[in-house]
Parts: sequence; structure tokens; C-alpha cells
Amino acid sequence: MRDLEAEAMASGQVTGLELMERAGNGVVDAVFARWPVLAERPHRAVVFCGPGNNGGDGYVIARLLHDRGWSVSVFGIGGVEQMPSDAAENRQRWEAVGIIEPLAAATADNADIIVDAMFGTGLSRGFAPPGEVGEIFHRLFADGFWGHRKELPPYVVAVDVPSGLDADSGRVLWADSPWVGDIAAHLTVTFHQAKRGHILGDGPMLCGDLAVVDIGLEKAGQGVPLARLPDPLLTEPALSKSATGEHKFHHGHGLVVAGGMGRTGAARLSARAALRVGAGLVTLAAPGASVMECAGQVTSIMLRRCDDDSALAALLADRRINALCLGPGLGATGETRAMVLAALIAASEKGRGLSVVLDADAISCFEGQANELMPRLRSCAVITPHGGEFARLFPEIAARLAARAETGPAFSKLDATREAAQQAGCVVVFKGPDTVIACPDGTACIHSAAYDRAAPWLATAGSGDVLTGIITGLLARGFDPFWAAQTGVYLHVEAARAFGPGLIAEDLPDMLPTVFRDLGVG
Repeated sequence: MRDLEAEAMASGQVTGLELMERAGNGVVDAVFARWPVLAERPHRAVVFCGPGNNGGDGYVIARLLHDRGWSVSVFGIGGVEQMPSDAAENRQRWEAVGIIEPLAAATADNADIIVDAMFGTGLSRGFAPPGEVGEIFHRLFADGFWGHRKELPPYVVAVDVPSGLDADSGRVLWADSPWVGDIAAHLTVTFHQAKRGHILGDGPMLCGDLAVVDIGLEKAGQGVPLARLPDPLLTEPALSKSATGEHKFHHGHGLVVAGGMGRTGAARLSARAALRVGAGLVTLAAPGASVMECAGQVTSIMLRRCDDDSALAALLADRRINALCLGPGLGATGETRAMVLAALIAASEKGRGLSVVLDADAISCFEGQANELMPRLRSCAVITPHGGEFARLFPEIAARLAARAETGPAFSKLDATREAAQQAGCVVVFKGPDTVIACPDGTACIHSAAYDRAAPWLATAGSGDVLTGIITGLLARGFDPFWAAQTGVYLHVEAARAFGPGLIAEDLPDMLPTVFRDLGVG
């Protein structure tokens, strides 16, 4: 954003003051769009202004509300001589119509909105207690001043990001106290495009609703794409049955390995998802003790017996099998580890064309023994850990991600996933509401299930097994691992949103036809 703004100003397209004015107007418009009742008559606002450009935006907002007849109190820090020139100019414009009280005197009594324009995207260090700013923020807000995010005034509006949130990582920057809840907002208004910190880590929880305001900058790429409809879903023929032939084997054969008696449900979910997403056929491989359990639950999914790694290797001798799912319900045992290694040996055979998805117990069984797994992973593999599984396979990276963030840009989930993919030599899908998908070469994307794409009902047993199956089915259909992972994560969330609250994992695969119809996939 700094580069885009500098280029726009250097080219003469716009001045810094004009950008700040547009930003302030955008915040006011976003507030009235979010709470229309506030536009009906003047209310009371409290505006906290910092010493930088974020504070400059705050002074614009204060002036615009004052011009509408609002009662506005402004509390600021820093002197005008230390401020960037455009922010200093807007501070002086406010001083022509109102006063600036010291932050230490801050109060929000009878306020309808509180505008947090203290520290924006340029923040590089925390300000938690015992620092003065942190003490004041905690005094004002720790006792439920924000109504615990209830729809009751005062409504807290953050400019760009809630103060203290690192805009690169979505982590709170703090030094001596874990009072991170002080900075949550009801509405965050940012400019031009969402930042990574809005969707990673604690960003969605602390930002409340997110409004992105156009301030007239040229569009430019973000470096790391955010959630979008993956191109191959619509531009490649992989999901069109008529595009590659009419025989089921033309559309791939997925193999899903099931666990023992009473633990086959996870693999059955994966198998059904793989079939629903378009694999030509899917086989469930189960140990002898659980074959009958599986047989009573599946119809269009084929069933074979598989008791150990040798039996798996024998099944994989059928070269029509081009995608394998290992992990759901298997148990983090030595036998699971042996099957994973057997699968990766088969996948490494020259000309084999076998892709492998490792999830759940197929990851956890290598805890403390990742050196056995890493050298065998290839570009044909996808691993799909949640936070706990990620820590078992990549403990050092996970420890860095869990460590306190004191300065920005802080180590982020994006950084962690990229490092993990480089270590593993394959695609890594680090799951969560902020799923990050990364390749060994550093190519990555972030898929956010937050804000208008939130699907909290995905936090249900078995939903991850369905995602694993969707990715397996897409690999069987011919998607490369990175696009299979992206598309799978996208479809997974779309299926959950199409169903809505009350979702259980069994509902997800059967929502895929509805999702395809809505997307125009034929």
C-alpha cells in the first residue's frame, strides 16, 4: 500500500491530502452503511488519533462528523512537529474547529461510536501495558466497554486495522501483557484491498465486520492471493465428464484406506467426497476386521480388503489407481507409518502417475520421526494438517508461530506454511478458518472462511476428512496438487455455506452438486 500510494502521488494522479480525505469519507460512509440509524441525526463520536497517517485519517473523520453536526471529542498523542506532513495538515484543520485533548484524559462516556485511528498498518511494535497507551486502552475497554461485540453502542470503528494488530500476520503485537482483547472492533474499514492481517490469525476475530473502501488507486496484485474461485474449476475441462471421455477410468480412480472396526467413518466420508467431486470410481480399502462394517455403509463405492502395507502395495499395482488418501481413522501407529512409506514408494515409481494425500493419523504417526517422511515426499503429495498435526510434523516452525509476537512484521501462518512446504517438498494445506496452501517454491495462497465467507459450522467432527476426500477426488480427475488443494478448500467452504447451520460432515459431499450448479460447472 505504501508503494501504491507513493506511485500515485509521484505520478501526479493524486495528493496525499486527497487520499486522506477519500479515506476519511470512506470510513464515514462505511459507518452509515453499517448502522443506518447513525445517519438519521447527529450523534456523539470519540476519535482516538495517533501520531502517524492513521491519526491523520482520524482527524479527517472527526472533521467530517463535526460538519454533519455531531458532537466530536478527539484524544491524540504526539505533537504536530513529529507527524507526517499530510497528517499534520489534517490535525491543524481539525484544530480550526475543535480541540485535541491528551490521550491520558480519554473517556468515551455517552459515545455512540469510538473511532480507533491510533496505529494502522505501519505499526511495528506493541503498546500493551505497562506502556501509557496500553494502560489507557485497557482502562477504557477491558471492562466490556465494547459490549463484548454485541450490537450495542458505543460501536468501535477501526481505521485500517484495530490498533495493535499486525497488518502482515494477523497477530497482536504485545510486549509485557496478554491484554489482547482490548483492541477488538465492531467494524474495521480498510482501503483499496484487504490486508493479510485482516484474514490471518486473530484478524477476523478482532476486526469485526470488514469494509474495503476504494480510494482511487490503480489495481495491483497482492503478492499472495486471497480467497477466490480457482481458475481451473471453470477454465479447465477436468470436471466436465464429456471433456475427457465416457468411461469411468477416464475420470480417475481414487483409493481411500480405512481403519479398523469402529473407526471406518472418517475414511467413508473421504471416499464419498472423492466420488461426489467427480472421480470416476473410488475404492475403499479396509482391514478384514472392518470389511463388513464398511460393506453395510457403501453402495457406489467399491470395497477391497487391505490389512497392511504389503496388501496396500499389492492394490497399488493396479496402475489405474491414480490418487490415494491415507490417514482418516487409521490410528497413529507403526502400521500406518509403514503404509504411508509403501504408498510413497509406489508414487515415486517412474511414470506411475500416483498422487498421495496424507491427513490426520498419516501425519501424526511421524511425530518425532519426520526425517523418515520428508525425504520420501514428492511433488505429487499433498499433506493437510490442522494446527496440532502441523506441530507434530513441524515442531520448530510451530513453536515460532506460537511464540509471542513483539515486533512486526511478525512470523505468520503464511510464513509457517511456506517453510513447511519447502521442508516437505510437497504441497502443504495448513487448515483453519485461514487456510494457507503453499508449494515448495514459495507459491502460496490464503483461503479465508471469514466475514462474508464465514462457515463456523465447519467446526464439526469429520469435516476435515471430507476435505481430504475432495482433494483426493480432484487429484484423480487430473488437477495438479496445488490446484487440487485450492479448489478443494474452496468447494469445501462453499458446500458448508450452501447447507448452513446444523451441518454435520455427512452433509458436505451431497451439497457438492448444488455448489457445481451454482457455479455453472457442467
